[in-house]
Order: sequence, then structure tokens, then C-alpha cells
Amino acid sequence: MAGTTALPLQQLIASLDNSCLPKILQVCSGVYFQGSIYEISGSEVCFSTGDLIKVLNIELLSVHCDDISNNEQFELPITHTGLFKVVPEEMPYSSIEEMVSLRPVGLESCLPFTFTNNFKITIGNFTLGAGRALTVLSIERHEGEEDYVRCNVQGQEEASAEVCIPFSSQGEFRECESEECFTLQEIMSSPCLRSRKFHLINTTKGERTLVLSPIYQVHAIMNLRKNVLKFPSSLEVEVIDVTETCKDVHFVTPLSLTEVHAQPDNSFPTVVEILEGAETNSLFKCSWLPKLSTGSQLIFHKVGTSAMVLLSNLKSRRAQQYFLASQQYGGRLRRRPREFNSVYELYVASIHAPGLKVSVTRSCEGVEEEGLPALSVGEQLEVVRCERMELPCESSKGQKQSVEALLCQRLQEPDDDEDDDEEEVKQQDETEVILMPLYMQGTFVEVLTDNKKYRLRDLSKEFSLPLDVKVVSRDTELETDPLVGFPSLRIEGAMLEPTIQASFPQKPDHCFEIPTRWLSMSVFFTKDPLPWPNGQPPKCHVDRITEVTNTFFYEFSKIGNSDAAPPPRPPKRNLSSSKSSKKSSKSSGKSSKAGKSKNAPDKSIPTKELADLTLNSKKRPPAPPPPSILDDQPPPVIPRKHTAAEMTTGKALPNTYVERNKKVPLDAADVAADVESDHDYETVDETFTTMMKKAQENIMFY
Repeated sequence: MAGTTALPLQQLIASLDNSCLPKILQVCSGVYFQGSIYEISGSEVCFSTGDLIKVLNIELLSVHCDDISNNEQFELPITHTGLFKVVPEEMPYSSIEEMVSLRPVGLESCLPFTFTNNFKITIGNFTLGAGRALTVLSIERHEGEEDYVRCNVQGQEEASAEVCIPFSSQGEFRECESEECFTLQEIMSSPCLRSRKFHLINTTKGERTLVLSPIYQVHAIMNLRKNVLKFPSSLEVEVIDVTETCKDVHFVTPLSLTEVHAQPDNSFPTVVEILEGAETNSLFKCSWLPKLSTGSQLIFHKVGTSAMVLLSNLKSRRAQQYFLASQQYGGRLRRRPREFNSVYELYVASIHAPGLKVSVTRSCEGVEEEGLPALSVGEQLEVVRCERMELPCESSKGQKQSVEALLCQRLQEPDDDEDDDEEEVKQQDETEVILMPLYMQGTFVEVLTDNKKYRLRDLSKEFSLPLDVKVVSRDTELETDPLVGFPSLRIEGAMLEPTIQASFPQKPDHCFEIPTRWLSMSVFFTKDPLPWPNGQPPKCHVDRITEVTNTFFYEFSKIGNSDAAPPPRPPKRNLSSSKSSKKSSKSSGKSSKAGKSKNAPDKSIPTKELADLTLNSKKRPPAPPPPSILDDQPPPVIPRKHTAAEMTTGKALPNTYVERNKKVPLDAADVAADVESDHDYETVDETFTTMMKKAQENIMFY
């Protein structure tokens, strides 16, 4: 096809077939001079003047129908089941040769067809009358002889004969309507039939003369377009064929990092250019991230899969930090005891570490109704298994309750004073076992006897995660090891990450690994040479530690704990007994009041002091004035004594005892505290004591 003739896209695509593809087309000025934008199936396709389109494939999509009687246009799917008849040409032909040469379709590909002659014709001794129908069966061509058509003539009483009519025969020949019907598939598959007019039969609107045009789904690529474009050939743009002049044009195909990772190994190393840079506020906090801007170049050395672990520093004075470390990290680490804040955390850790031993770091009192045992600081426990236990308290329905509990064995502390073998055997026989419900709160620390140094890859293989560690010797291959100096690090989890080993052209030997799943940017392969002699790649030093953000940690936690069950909740308790006790106390209070009212006068007027001390009063009593005899000297501070139970118990008990009968002298400057008492009484000034005494006297009076 001529490369300088502008044609509508529909016409040019219709003249192509898949055997002649690919073709390079250029958009020229037409209906849309500056450019054209089409929204097709939710995606926007834009063609600007001068754009190059490389057509890779065409696929028949539908058929455009143009009704020439009323200029109505519509589309039919290629699977349409209707049938079509060929409409005869209206123009008469003056000779057989003209009819054969000027027919819109090739004669041999559309045989047989029928025509009539309006005049009488004589062929040798055979005469054909006017109006006789002749059906062309074949075209006979013989070298050195005149060409002719072999026709079938239908005679009377169903008699027929064959006659050969030379091309030079003169007359007025007209094509007859054929009874043969075609489907859309058959019409579109024949170039000869596509140029004819058709009648759509079996329609309620009568016979309509239609011109049928195919609409193709065009598969093409464009420069700087990521995916293969798909658009219909009916777009109203004009194009020219520039395949011959644009053979050497390179179409840039943007690739995501995931698509780069899928490229074959022989594609690397290579120089790439960034088309769309990575977001600076992404999941990584590293030195190479700000350099990944649009237009920058990178060297992709190779692709692969790297075993990595995610580490975090434990909360302390330092800010929370997270690191993504390759398991090829060369430093040495030592295990650190883990801390647990609940029995459920102990249970989860014991699943991956049978025989887990912990030490209690905070005492807690036992609650018999809820099945909570008492624990003291320093007690050592060994986790045995998880089983169900029955609670002493009943449920809201009055039924016994059973919950999941952790069975632990109390470990006996060694006693240096006992040397008797019989006592040791007795202690072993009387091993104490306790049950702790999984919803129980408590603080524990892991008991470790392991002082061995490990490599990072060995830790992830031998122990279950999470795991607390400390770096005791740095990685000597790194310029600066960011993991050194932390008192404790937690290995949160391990992963296999698809990575690309990359470097900048200025420092091709200083490499870093890009995790393709966690970084979004697009690049394209260039043809620029590598910055080293051919066949002499440099020795690469790979950064094995990459700092990441807390967003990375949260996203990683979602992946790892998507199916994790929540911790158990404590069961509901039966409150009927407590309610009944409250009711009984209320009834006893009412009876005592009734007994007192029998001896009381008919009407009582409380004094102002008594009204100020009434418990039902919503008015807050005024604060008592400070003593006037302190002489601006602070009262003596007397230290309190604490029992052993108070020092080891983390749960505070409310002070419910009030001593009302203790006599306090009214003229004393200070209320002396009982130093020898083991109760915590607050110091009461004389003004408040005086008011209390007056209130008691008023009550006794009434």
C-alpha cells in the first residue's frame, strides 16, 4: 500500500490481514487536528497528530451496517444469525467481457451467478431469445483462442443445456438476484462478498439494502505506552502507512519492577532508565531511595529471590526503628530473653518452643472465683501443655464453666543448706502444678541458658519467631552496621522476597537490593553500554540492611497475621448471688430504720451541721479551715510501716476500716498517728473531728 496516501483508519485496517502484519501507521491531521481522545470500555485512548501506531494484530469484532435507503447506521455482532442475499447490480453491461471485468467481485470466486440479455443473441447455429436466464458455471480460457464463459440454459419442461458464449458477444446484460443466502461470518471472510450490497431477509422491516463493513479490534503498541492498546477500527482518524520509512524506530515499553523480575536471565546486566520514579514517602528509609527519580539511570545486575528477616528495636529511649535484613548478614548475634505480658502470649510462644521456661517479674494475687492463681516475683515456671479447666464461679445461666488454661510446672529453687538426699527426692515427688487461664494477665521473662553466638540465617532455621537477639559482633563487610548498639532487637518474621540487584552508574560496584513487591516504579531497557570493560564486571558489594518505615511493618503484619485468632476473653460471671446479698442488706437497713422511727418524735428538724454532712446531699461540703495553732510549721511526717505482704503484692486493697470511737482531744494541735499500727490511716485535723463529734451528738439528741 502507498505510504503517502492518508486513509480513514477503518478503510486502511479493512485492507489488511494478519499475514502482512506488523504495520506502522502514523496519525495525520484529519477530523481531529490536534488530537483525539476516546473512552473505550472505561479506558481512555488518545491519538495525537504525528503519533506512531504499530499494529500487531487485528481481530474481527462486529459489522457496521449502512442502510442506503434512509442513511440509518447500526452495528451487528459477528455472531448474528440472520441471513443475507446479494443485491444485483443495477448497471447493465454491453458485453460479456465488460460484465466479467467490471463486476465488483471477482467472477471465479463468486460463481455461479445468473444474468439475462435484453436482446436476442446468436451463437453459431444456436440462438438465445431475449430475456433468457443464463447461469455462468465457469470461465474458459485457452491459449491462442478467445475466452468464453460456459453457461447453463434452462429450457422448457425442465430441460437444460450448456452453451459457451464468447467474451466479445454484444448485448445488454443484467445480473439476476440469486437465491443463495450468506451469514455475516461468510460475508466477512470473503473479500469479494464484502464489497457487495445485501438484503437482510426474515425481518419485520422488509428488505433493506445494506452496505456491510467490518469493524476490527486492533491490537497495537505505541511509544511510551505500557500495555498493548486495544481499540476498534471505526475511530474517526486518518492514518498513513509508514512501515517502510520507520523500520528502525524503537518503541519504548515501560515495565514495572515485577515485570522486570519476570524477564529472562540473559537480559541482565543492563542499563535502564526510570520513566516514573518511586514515591519518596514510601515504605523505605534509605539513602538510595531519593535518587530513584524520573530520568535517572540504573544498572540492573541480576534478579533473584532473597531470604530476608524483619527486625525491630524494642521500645526504649530510642525511637522505634525497623530494618529489613538479608539472611546473608555477616554479624554475630546472641539470644535475649523474651518478655510476655499475658498467659496467652506464653501459650503462643510455647507452641513453637516446647518446654518454654519463664520467670515471674511481677507478683499478683489469686482470685479463686475466676480461677486465677497467685504468683510471686522470682517464681520459675515451665510450660507443659494447654488444657481445659473448670471455674469455681457459675455462668449467667447457673452452669459450670470451663475455659482454656495453660498447665505449668513450678520449678523448685535449689537450696544450698539442704544436703539430705531424702529431702531432694521428696521435693521431686511433690512437684507443684498450676493452671493459668489464657485470659490471665501477668508479666514473665524467658529463662535462657544459651550463651552461643549465631548467624542470622541459623537463628531463623533453629528457632521459631519472633525472637529477641542482640548483635555482639558487627558485619565487617559493611561500612556502617546499623544493627550495632541496640540493647535488644526482635526478629519479627522471615520472608522470601523477589529482588533486583541494582546500582547507580557512578558506583557500579556499590549495589543494593530492591524488593519488587514493596516498591512501585516503571523503567525501560535502554541500549546504552555498561560502564565497565566488556566481559569484566566489577566485584559487587551489596548492602544487606535496609531501614523501613512503620508502615512497612504494619503491612507486613497484616500478611503474616491475617488468620491469627484474637486472645480469649474472660467468661461472664453469675451476679445473682451478689444482687441477692445487696437486696438483703437493703432490707436489713430498712428494718433498722423502722425500729428507730418508733422511738423518734413525730417531726424532726435537722440542724445545719447535720444537713451539711448528709450523704444524700448533692452539695459538696466546704473544705475545713487550716489549724490556727500551727505557727507556720509543717506537721511532722511519720514514716509508715509496711508488711511483707504489702511489699510483694502488686494489687492494692481498699481501706474500708474507719475507727469512729477513738477519742481525739479537741485542744490538740496535731492528731498523732499510731506509729506501731500496721494500718494506713490518714491524718485528720481537729476541725473535721469537731464537726464529726457535733454530728454524733445531734443524732443522739434526736
